[in-house]
Amino acid sequence: MRDALVGAAFQLFLERGYEETTVDDIVALAGVGRRSFFRYFPSKEDVVFPDHERCLADMTAFLSEEADTDDPVQRVCDAARLVLRMYAENPTFSVQRYRLTKKVPGLRAYELSVVWRYERALAEYLRGRSAGAREDTLRADVVAAAVVAAHNNALRSWLRSDGTGDAEVAVDRALGYVQNTFGSSPGEPAHQEPEGPEEPEDVVVVVSRRGAPLWRVVQEIESALGRN
Repeated sequence: MRDALVGAAFQLFLERGYEETTVDDIVALAGVGRRSFFRYFPSKEDVVFPDHERCLADMTAFLSEEADTDDPVQRVCDAARLVLRMYAENPTFSVQRYRLTKKVPGLRAYELSVVWRYERALAEYLRGRSAGAREDTLRADVVAAAVVAAHNNALRSWLRSDGTGDAEVAVDRALGYVQNTFGSSPGEPAHQEPEGPEEPEDVVVVVSRRGAPLWRVVQEIESALGRN
């Protein structure tokens, strides 16, 4: 039923336009009543984005699971890839929605509110992995915004190409910038520990007569260091 409503809605949006299509038109084409429509979608706008609630729930669950990495930045980048997979599951539908959203300002505003919810979920995860200082909160917000911006930049390029090409490669490249800037590179810890114990530094104290020529002072230092 849910898929039938989405299919009917987009068929009418493409034929008549979004503004010219009513909920009554959608349910008539789908062969159901208005009550059935509102059981699945609170508004006409929601039928355009039928998969974001599920994806947001999947992202939240993913972030709450035990991580395979100690790098929280890598974790939020992996979470963002869940959104890409949602779009890549149905390229035709994703491209149609992208074109429709570009034409209708109200849908664009709705989409921005959805994007903000993704960003907030990533930021909350990063804050939970930090010490809670004000600087940590700022960093969490900045990193979350960077992840969303990088992901969406690559995603929109793929949608503008009508869903051709490898979207995963483009998104991986974009998210790589974020990881290289804010996170730990693969196989390279954020704070490199010294290999083996540090050697103690030599401290040499030289007592020289005031007014002694510089060459004499240097000679005394070399002598103390055993460099004669």
